[in-house]
Amino acid sequence: MASPAVAAAAVRLYRGPGRAVSLLCARSRRSISPLQRRPYVVTTARNDAKFKLDEKTAHSSLDLFKKDTGVIYRILGLDPSQVQNNPERFRDWAVVFGDEKIRSGRHYWEVTVKKSQQFRIGVAEALMSRDECVGTNSSSWVYGYAQRKWFAMLNNKTVPVTLVGKPDRVGILLDYEGGVLALVDVEKSSIIHCIKAKFQGEICPAFGLWDGELLTHSGLEEPAGLK
Repeated sequence: MASPAVAAAAVRLYRGPGRAVSLLCARSRRSISPLQRRPYVVTTARNDAKFKLDEKTAHSSLDLFKKDTGVIYRILGLDPSQVQNNPERFRDWAVVFGDEKIRSGRHYWEVTVKKSQQFRIGVAEALMSRDECVGTNSSSWVYGYAQRKWFAMLNNKTVPVTLVGKPDRVGILLDYEGGVLALVDVEKSSIIHCIKAKFQGEICPAFGLWDGELLTHSGLEEPAGLK
């Protein structure tokens, strides 16, 4: 299975089917993201999601481990005909969803990324088409890393995310009602970049992996510095 190409188009605002979405850098002086303001007023109920990775959704090149909290990419993987024929499973892309369906609330989790050089992490609508990859449609919102660079991605369009480097572990902050998905610097307890979107229906933690492994850490309290 070929690795997805990573574009580097700088996009500030674009419109997907049925919704307007903006990609905003929390560290840019020109950004109007509410996450820049201090103090940040929390208007959404806290409900820290605790999830495992859902084997029913995992592509045949992905193996789950550590009680389904981690995922490893296998270059060869399994013959797709040898895995259970499940309509929830991704057949063409190395993607797996978390087993938690989120309908509301403010959630925070972390992902150990030090053993991968190509991945995408974020959220997606639970009913997203299994024929597409996360980040290539209006039903998923992700941060990715490839070619030693970070980017935010939606509808197959990317925005470079700078000032990140390659930390061992990053955080994801989701505010459903506030319409925010943010990439978090775990060591500094600060927001690196945020994506503004209007979430609709049930969404799930989502992961794409084309190298190495990822390990998820969910059910965590949101760092105080993000409030």
